Amino acid sequence: MADTHSIPANDTDLEGDYRPAQTTQAAPGNIRIETADLAYLMELSDALNTTLDLQTLLTRTAEIVRKIIHYKIFAILLLNDRTRELRMHFQIGHTPQTSRKRIPLGQGVVGQVALTRQPILISDITEQDNYLSVNPEVKSELAIPLIAKNRLIGVLDLESEHPSYFRPEHLRLLKLTASRIAAAIENARLYTRVSRQAQTLEVLNEISVEIASILDLNPLLERVGQLLRRLIDYQLFTIMLLDDKGETLISRYAWRFGATHAPHWRVPVTKGVVGAAVSEWRSINVPDVSKDLRYLALNEETRSILVAPLFYKGKIIGVLDLEHTRTNFFTDAHERILATLAAQVAIAIENAKLYQTVRAQERQFERDITMAREVQLRLLPPAAPAHPHADMAVRFLPARSIGGDLYDFIDYGPGRTAIMLGDVSGKAAPAALLAAMVSGIMRAAAAQLPAPATMLALLNDSLQERKIESQYVTMLFSVWDDATQTLRIANSGSVQPVFFNHCQANTVKIEGFPLGLFPAVSYEEITVQAKQGDIIVFVSDGILDAENETEEMYGGERLNDVICEYGDKPATSIADAILADVTRFQGARDRFDDETIIVLKVR
Repeated sequence: MADTHSIPANDTDLEGDYRPAQTTQAAPGNIRIETADLAYLMELSDALNTTLDLQTLLTRTAEIVRKIIHYKIFAILLLNDRTRELRMHFQIGHTPQTSRKRIPLGQGVVGQVALTRQPILISDITEQDNYLSVNPEVKSELAIPLIAKNRLIGVLDLESEHPSYFRPEHLRLLKLTASRIAAAIENARLYTRVSRQAQTLEVLNEISVEIASILDLNPLLERVGQLLRRLIDYQLFTIMLLDDKGETLISRYAWRFGATHAPHWRVPVTKGVVGAAVSEWRSINVPDVSKDLRYLALNEETRSILVAPLFYKGKIIGVLDLEHTRTNFFTDAHERILATLAAQVAIAIENAKLYQTVRAQERQFERDITMAREVQLRLLPPAAPAHPHADMAVRFLPARSIGGDLYDFIDYGPGRTAIMLGDVSGKAAPAALLAAMVSGIMRAAAAQLPAPATMLALLNDSLQERKIESQYVTMLFSVWDDATQTLRIANSGSVQPVFFNHCQANTVKIEGFPLGLFPAVSYEEITVQAKQGDIIVFVSDGILDAENETEEMYGGERLNDVICEYGDKPATSIADAILADVTRFQGARDRFDDETIIVLKVR
């Protein structure tokens, strides 16, 4: 209930301009009254036309009426169209208890005036059967209905502690202006409603923007409860969401009298007002829960309740439940506000639930990736083998948590080691899985010690049998014979190895089709004779194609310069130097491909 406003009563003797004892006046007096009428009407018109603020209008009206009727007790009561009750919106001389009373149509003098729409002048209220005795000092009363466009707005009521205080002239003047006062009040109320609606829309927009940015469900529900209080002064609030089966409403957030509450309510959709809102697919406003058998007394203090369903993509996902300790608290405006907000809340809740699902999937994916990386690293040999005449080293750096490059060192008998460097098309988990499959097939085939060209043909045939669309593998497969210091090499589309002799770089010209693209492919094989000090370097395309911030590629010349600079160092130093130089070259730019280096230096 809005606060009533008052102006100070005048201490002047009540028997002022119109003395109750004077029942008639001579002609000059009538002229004076007519002149006062005119001044009164002009002043009232000015007052009514210069403001749209309701309380200012009511205050000015009271002040102007006082100039023609020296009252001591005054009230303007307005009708609540929903409850059909009158309530004081402005008063002078009434007690706080009286100003808070709600008067139904037909009850008491003002209720009778509102019901019949006829003014009443009562000289002696003791003779009035329907008078509501709230002030024993009152002896007379004047009540005028306020009607605008044939619609009752309220009642203007004056009371006096003197009998026969109000006169027909008073009644005539108030009847003359009641319709103007009513129209002005209605315009002010309309302006107030429009202003409030604009403010409400602005707040709703702010709320919608804010809740859309909250992606954690529990903080979201709490914030919804906080923001909603900017629009509706509820006392109890609960958000209930439907379970996966759509059969039970489960409380997810509750607020009671200024504090967060944590009840664990489970209400079937066949029970309660909340269940009715779900079953009937509509908002439900119960003015008095004691008169509604559907209400479940989960909160004993509740007297009125407003429930709005949460709709999302043609289904109900839950309800917003507002409650108050006063009957008839929630209005039609509250229903509209809650229905508008509920649509935004439903979207925000579903976005938050979706975000939670995605985050859970991401965490599971991260765990899976971590496990896959561990498996991949176990498939890769931890270090290169040692030979009397060969110093070997390997470095591997995936572009992501797991990569598509693969390398291996396989024992090919006394003094011989197979050296393999491959690259699976794609990156991350799919590439790593295909790499693991290729590694397994190769390891199984290696038991027969096939020549490099034969091994590539076997792998190609196996991938043809297990063909994966748009997936292929490039690979260098070679066998080092430490006794003869020779390297037999076959290539299926991988980066050609580089042979170094005293800083003279020579690319080993050998090519071939990638594995898995074409059936029945044969591969070329060549043998390289090495001697002391020679260096053979295998790199994946992630080394040569690495780019810096200006999109310049690392290329073969930089690689050759590093190998030449560190050529007198052990194989591990050469490999480390290459990787460090590539990293320096890339700078802040992210790696886009796996980087693998194998160095073989003849002792």
